[in-house]
Amino acid sequence: MIYVDLSVMMARREIGAGELAQRVGITPANLSILKNNKARAIRFSTLDAICRELNCQPGDILSFRPEEPGEPED
Repeated sequence: MIYVDLSVMMARREIGAGELAQRVGITPANLSILKNNKARAIRFSTLDAICRELNCQPGDILSFRPEEPGEPED
């Protein structure tokens, strides 16, 4: 499963969710969905904007973790 690890990078850059959402051009609700790993997809344009604002690479905020057997799908 792919996870979005925005919280750590946002803390490192000292930027709040509201400010990042505004800079990226998405709603705070959609940013929250990303931060809480509830998103089923992310547009490359959104990922590009997040990486630009946080001055990071996609791999800094995205990670793959294998699902455990019997783990419910989201």
